[in-house]
Amino acid sequence: MAHSPSSYYVPHATRWPIIGSVGLTIMVIGFVNYLHDGGLGLYVLAGGLAVLLVMVFGWFGEVIRESQAGMNSEQMDRSYRWGMGWFIFSEVMFFAAFFGALYYARVFSVPGLAGAHNNVMTHAILWPDFEAVWPLLQLPDAESFKVARGVVPAWGVPALNTAILLTSGVTLTIAHWGLLKKNRPQLIIFLAATVALGALFMYYQVLEYGEAISHLDLTMQSGIYGSTFYMLTGFHGAHVTLGAIMLTVILIRAIRGHFAGHNHFAFEAAAWYWHFVDVVWLLLFVFVYWV
Repeated sequence: MAHSPSSYYVPHATRWPIIGSVGLTIMVIGFVNYLHDGGLGLYVLAGGLAVLLVMVFGWFGEVIRESQAGMNSEQMDRSYRWGMGWFIFSEVMFFAAFFGALYYARVFSVPGLAGAHNNVMTHAILWPDFEAVWPLLQLPDAESFKVARGVVPAWGVPALNTAILLTSGVTLTIAHWGLLKKNRPQLIIFLAATVALGALFMYYQVLEYGEAISHLDLTMQSGIYGSTFYMLTGFHGAHVTLGAIMLTVILIRAIRGHFAGHNHFAFEAAAWYWHFVDVVWLLLFVFVYWV
């Protein structure tokens, strides 16, 4: 039954939250088992991921059907906007923690091993030959690590990927203009271009990782530089993948004519997320690759 824009809609009872919780719990158990070299860890992790994907498709499918049936109101629109806003804020905090780890390593930990910040005796007694140079390729104790032979240059694939993501932000904005003007061809064409650019970004990211691992010996075991490099770029890559999936769903819905000029928050939510991903990449390019 359709609801008037001013009515208060109370969603019916749903099983999806508990299914999602079960999936996440299974994933955590599998991941912990994998970290402790358990033989079934990856399989349990994959099983939990499968349960989580079932939840995502089922729950989002219900929300889409409710929207198409007219079960929306100002109250629901506000709840969706606040929900997406807090979700993006939580992702901001994730990246803040990771950038904070990079900052602490570069400004405090690594210089401290070389005697900075009142650590003269640490340097003199433990690591007298260590020099604090970032990116850190000469480790103070390299026996337990796979020392990298070089760094990923900023003005190669990373610069190209920066141009790709910035262009995708422009195409997404043009698609949004098409939606507001009820120009479906513009909406669909530029939304498809955004998805294609996201896929191209990930393609070059995979090439970059392959080059870094095979030719530069840069891995997660390459000390603090390798671990922070893959932690930040890998986590961002996961967000690009998720954003591309979200935009693909929005593209399919746009082709089916789901959106109207006054009712399209699903598009806006995906756009918010994609622009957030763009901004994070600019910070990554500057602080991970460039300086």
